[in-house]
Amino acid sequence: MRSLFYGLVALGLVGAASAPMPWSAEELSVLRTLWIGALETPADPSNRYADNPQAAELGRALFFDQRLSANGKVACASCHEPDHSFTDARPVGQGIGQGGRRTMPIQPATYETWQFWDGRADSLWAQALGPIENPVEHGFTRMQVAHLIQTHYGSRYEALFGPLPDLADTRRFPERASPVGDTGARSAWAAMSEADQALVNRVFANFGKAIAAYERTLDLKPTRFDDYVAGLFGEGQPVELTTDEMEGLQLFMGKGQCLQCHNGPLLTNGGFANTGVPLGGAGEDTGRAAGVRAALADPFNCDGAFSDAKAGECEELDYAVRDELTQMRAFKVPSLRGVAQRAPYMHAGQFASLEEVLDHYERAPLAPMGRSEIHPVSFNRIERRQLIAFLHTLDER
Repeated sequence: MRSLFYGLVALGLVGAASAPMPWSAEELSVLRTLWIGALETPADPSNRYADNPQAAELGRALFFDQRLSANGKVACASCHEPDHSFTDARPVGQGIGQGGRRTMPIQPATYETWQFWDGRADSLWAQALGPIENPVEHGFTRMQVAHLIQTHYGSRYEALFGPLPDLADTRRFPERASPVGDTGARSAWAAMSEADQALVNRVFANFGKAIAAYERTLDLKPTRFDDYVAGLFGEGQPVELTTDEMEGLQLFMGKGQCLQCHNGPLLTNGGFANTGVPLGGAGEDTGRAAGVRAALADPFNCDGAFSDAKAGECEELDYAVRDELTQMRAFKVPSLRGVAQRAPYMHAGQFASLEEVLDHYERAPLAPMGRSEIHPVSFNRIERRQLIAFLHTLDER
């Protein structure tokens, strides 16, 4: 009946102004929860500089600085491209080498606790540190970060975070050193005193906090879907969706059961799920099973020495699910905002198109590791077209 009505509207046989409300009260309630107007930026108690404009300005400069890499050609913006929703179009990330997972967009991440596909970091600033020392991303070390900040950003850093340590003594502070670097970097780190290691770690943490402050300024923008929902509730001018888009939205909320994981204004529950996708570039990637261990052991986590959080303010970390059996090969449920513009899909770019994603959910194959949480769902040709049409209403503009 809904399809017939909107078909008549499109033909001009029924006036849009006289249209009956197409949604039930329950559906309207759900639609409002998906609206971007319901989105609020959460506080980050682990980063006292999270909303500091000066920190964001410094973080922006660092985000685009290619000197923060072993070859002087890779910046954060190399994979998180501003003109591509702060991600890239590659199946897996490409820094100084090729990674094993796809680059995630930044804007949705600013509203979530767990970062990376496996959630191995529990804040934006802790996430910013990982790629710097990853040998196939930036290939840098935390000591090199400290030296670069002192040379090129010293006054700006000290205006925010206080005095830098005196890094001129290369016997105490060698050029390259890191506890997670190559053999030479690890040996140099091990030769340092614990006090000097702590000084460098503090600079490294503050570097991440400045990057995070910049990333928190990258707001998500309303989409056609948001304009439509706003119009329903008198929060904006009425906006119409096409028949296919309306039917696709109904499928999304109903038959497709998409809301089980893709709910709320980010269209993600922020959790992790094993959806049985095939092995990707990282091979036997265990996902959240390893990620939760890494997050709990991370010296830069919310409970760590470099966090600004007070006792009791790290509940998500403190109460993180630690059952690895249920989290084997579970990966972050991504936001669907801008999804049609961000091919390829899944954690290692296993699917090239939304059509291939729907193929996978229709088949619901057994997981290569762990247990898949999805069940087969059948869409006919028209329904597939309609569901994809709805997903395009989430396009960024």
